[in-house]
Parts: sequence; structure tokens; C-alpha cells
Amino acid sequence: MSQTIYVISGPAGVGKSTTSQQLVQALSKSAYISGDAISHIPVNGRGKPWLFKETFDLTWKNILSLTRNLLEQDYDVVIDYVTFPSEIEWFVQQLTDFQYRIVYVVLLVDRSTLIARDQSRSAEVQMGERSLVLLEEFEACSELKEQHKLYTQQYRREQVSEIIEEIQNNFRFILKGGHPS
Repeated sequence: MSQTIYVISGPAGVGKSTTSQQLVQALSKSAYISGDAISHIPVNGRGKPWLFKETFDLTWKNILSLTRNLLEQDYDVVIDYVTFPSEIEWFVQQLTDFQYRIVYVVLLVDRSTLIARDQSRSAEVQMGERSLVLLEEFEACSELKEQHKLYTQQYRREQVSEIIEEIQNNFRFILKGGHPS
């Protein structure tokens, strides 16, 4: 059996981390990769990944290295990071020597829900305007196929298990590798 890589994407504040952390708990042999945590490994000289290509590229190379190591050890991998189709395309090209399934889900909500969710976070992790900029970027992204979008404004935090069930069982999110088992 091959492993599954779940890439949970979407704008800041949409619920990627909450969903990803619960998804990884639902899998039997799994690992969680927080793209934000990976981007913060370099301490001095680090730029914001959306402003500095070097930081952005290094973050993705590190995510790739960790994913490769985990696949070699038969782990399913859950990646929690703002990921557009161009990054997924690059990522898949780098893993051609592995047998795996990749599930790509972009969590989205309407503007008012995103603002409310961001404001409900602790002040030090609120993203404010950046959340709305990312939402607009995802909405304007012509390469992002409708099948990979999952609108979650109707879900409350207590209903994340329903989102996870949808991610695991809906074939439309599979980017590569066939149907879920």
C-alpha cells in the first residue's frame, strides 16, 4: 500500500492547522508538517516567504526533504501550508520516485467568516489584511480547480471531524494516485 500526502491549504485563518492536526490524529501512521514552522527554522536572515523568494524556496525544499524521509518510513504525511497549484505541481514533480497518493484541499470561506475567524485567534497570530489578500489570491487563481476547493464557513470548530471525513472520502480532492482505500 502506498502512502497518502494530504496538502491542506487556504488563506491564513481559514482553519488549516486545526483541520490538519485533527486529520493527522485520524490516520494510523502519520506525520504533521507545518509549513509555517518550517519557514521559521532559519532565525536570522529570514524573510517573510511571500516577500522573499529565497525563504519561500528554502521552505519548500525543507518540506520536500521531510516528506521524502517520512514516505521512506511508510508514513502518511499531512502538510499544513498556504499552497497554490504551482507549488503542488513542483512538489509532485520532485516525488516521481515514490508511489503515493496526493490529496490537495484548499479550505475557503467568505470574507466575513475569515475576518471573524482571524479575530478569534490570539493577537500574536492574527493575520489581519494578509488573510484577505490570500483569500483574494485563491479566488483569482485560474489554475485552482473547483474540485480542490472546500468551503467551510458553515462548519464550527466542533464539526472539524466532518471536514476530515470529507477530505478522506471524497475522490474529487485526489490530485494523484487513485481512490482512497
